Amino acid sequence: MNPAKSSPVQIARRGLMLVISSPSGAGKSTIARTLLETDRQIGLSVSVTTRQRRPSEVEDVHYHFKSVREFERLRDSDALLEWAEVHGNFYGTPREPVEQAMAEGRDMLFDIDWQGAQQLQEKMSADVVSIFVLPPTMTELQSRLHRRAEDSEEVIQTRLANSRAEIAHWREYDYVIINDDLNAALDAVQSIVKAERLRRDRRHGMFDFVRALLEETPSL
Repeated sequence: MNPAKSSPVQIARRGLMLVISSPSGAGKSTIARTLLETDRQIGLSVSVTTRQRRPSEVEDVHYHFKSVREFERLRDSDALLEWAEVHGNFYGTPREPVEQAMAEGRDMLFDIDWQGAQQLQEKMSADVVSIFVLPPTMTELQSRLHRRAEDSEEVIQTRLANSRAEIAHWREYDYVIINDDLNAALDAVQSIVKAERLRRDRRHGMFDFVRALLEETPSL
């Protein structure tokens, strides 16, 4: 008879802040969406933004869409962890849901640009795990923006013009992934998350576990 399997050891930990950035069209949103669908321990930090909603986007799922005045009210009351102006629109991260999730040991995913990533690093560096996603070529980046078919040609050209400045910040991230194969890029991100969850300094429950382990006296 096989011995009964013991239950997996559960170690309490603090949640991590997973930041994924890239120039528009490099694939960060696709990677982020797939990660959320396959990993129940990760929740999405839904940003507020002043830009217009795209046809494929859902209010309070992809973004909280706000007027400029509403956004300024949130920013000025310190209700945002970070904020930035990107392509002429404002984006920001609501503070309260993130802090609650972290304390409860849940991971939060941030699909934000380098400006927001910098602010999070400055405020909560011990909690942040940052990943920058690069396109394989600039030609492929342009093709992806056209295939998305959600922006005008003028907006696409603006995004391409800004992409070089965005890519210049790749050194500021913990990890850098070249998205020439979506499945491989996703595997890399999942491996990073698994490793970061095991970091000693995130697992505060390990102190009690080790203490109990050393106090245990095995029966003969």
